[in-house]
Amino acid sequence: MTIPLPQRLVAAAVAFGSAWWIPGLTATPAAAVEQLDLRLPVMDMTIQLQIGESRTAADLIRANADLQELDRAGDGAVQRLLEQLLTAPLPEQITGVVQQSLGQPLFEQALLAASELVEVEGLPPEGRGPVIAAALDAAYRAGEPHLLGLLRQVPGERITLNLQALAAYAQRLQNNQDEARRLLRQATAATPASASIGTLDPSVWRRQELTLLVPHRPEPLTLITYQPQRSANGRLVVISHGLWDDPANFEGWARLLVMNGYTVVLPRHPGSDSAQQQAMLMGDQPPPGPEEMRWRPLDVSAVLDGVAAGRLLPGSGVTPSQVAVVGHSWGATAALQLGGLNTTSSKLKARCNDPADPERNLSWVLQCSWLEGSDQESLADPRVQAVVAVSPPLKLLFDQSRVGEAQARTLIISGTSDWVVPPDPEAVSPLRQAGIGPLGHRLVLVEGGDHFNLRAPAAAASPAILGPLILAWVNQQLAVPAAITFQGGGWGNAEHALVDVTPSLSSPP
Repeated sequence: MTIPLPQRLVAAAVAFGSAWWIPGLTATPAAAVEQLDLRLPVMDMTIQLQIGESRTAADLIRANADLQELDRAGDGAVQRLLEQLLTAPLPEQITGVVQQSLGQPLFEQALLAASELVEVEGLPPEGRGPVIAAALDAAYRAGEPHLLGLLRQVPGERITLNLQALAAYAQRLQNNQDEARRLLRQATAATPASASIGTLDPSVWRRQELTLLVPHRPEPLTLITYQPQRSANGRLVVISHGLWDDPANFEGWARLLVMNGYTVVLPRHPGSDSAQQQAMLMGDQPPPGPEEMRWRPLDVSAVLDGVAAGRLLPGSGVTPSQVAVVGHSWGATAALQLGGLNTTSSKLKARCNDPADPERNLSWVLQCSWLEGSDQESLADPRVQAVVAVSPPLKLLFDQSRVGEAQARTLIISGTSDWVVPPDPEAVSPLRQAGIGPLGHRLVLVEGGDHFNLRAPAAAASPAILGPLILAWVNQQLAVPAAITFQGGGWGNAEHALVDVTPSLSSPP
């Protein structure tokens, strides 16, 4: 049975958090947990659930007078909630997912991120993944393939599910967005783009799907390419997708760019794309490893090498020394690496092991999983002259005092409603500390922009919110004569205010 996404996320978080406090498997297993404490975010209230003999939500309620009263008052709402949280079937593939993820940095960071939510008493804080796998296996063999069945197999004395932590998470997220909203209110939004800019005409481009052999991966890259059929300007733009995403979600940007004379290539990063995610969720592959942080920029450089050697897009007239890289999320991190920023382990080592860090956000799960691969030689590509980094995770990964030193002229874009990679600390404070640099790097905030509505899927009728802004930045930085440039304005959006807040970064938060 397929479980709705929110329920699956809760179940995974509880399972991951429980494992953070469980030691590795031993020859003599400890007694299973008998009691689950729900610490509620109202009136500092804790409800004790006896899970040792309970098989259903109704069993849990019958064993607790407080729950019986709450359930009667809510006309059965408590039982329905417990059924959704504790006894809804887990996806069949979850055992394989856990087995494949054991020892992987991304999985270990997921455990740490949930450790504030769940505690298991009576056991030392060491080991985690193997016990999840063992408890899941035992739950399925016992005919209880749900979260309650999993918890009943966990060794320990008592589990506390601290729902008060959810309120703290929400407040932390609010804090990570407040400064961006303040900056946005202080500045004037860009004038909305002309409607004609977003009018797409398929007759002016040629779309192809190609493959390219690369030396750093065992399999070839698959590419989506767009070539202008008239008025080509000889410039190349490469668009890099984010974690577990797909090039198709950014073809709206590609179509606007190709209509304005650019050749556009969208590589699929096979170690962290949507197909890899599907294989991982089926239990067939582990999560992406730290090596992907190096391989993704190399994917883009390989595309440029292929164009320069004539193996890719022969006869296109493209000059691969005048290139812009546009990236979203992890793709934005790769774009920053190509643009001249070096990754470092210093902040990762200092801050990744504190789940209560006031600036911690969801992107830190990914950033902290890169620790093993963060100290490496520069991956800057001198052919990259312009970068657009949309929702980039960069607080821990880069030395933010050196963000202004990037060789490529860089535009960072962040949405004020992004809870995956929130605007502060991931965009505002790094650029505030670094300054705009001699090349004039900029930060644009999008009112109401979240991590997903800033993309531009192929099926969209227009290049969505950011298309004109990306076009304006690339036109200006690659010195393409055009009616729309970043400095000239006219790249805004009628529904979501786009604001260049760079001049306001000198003001105190």
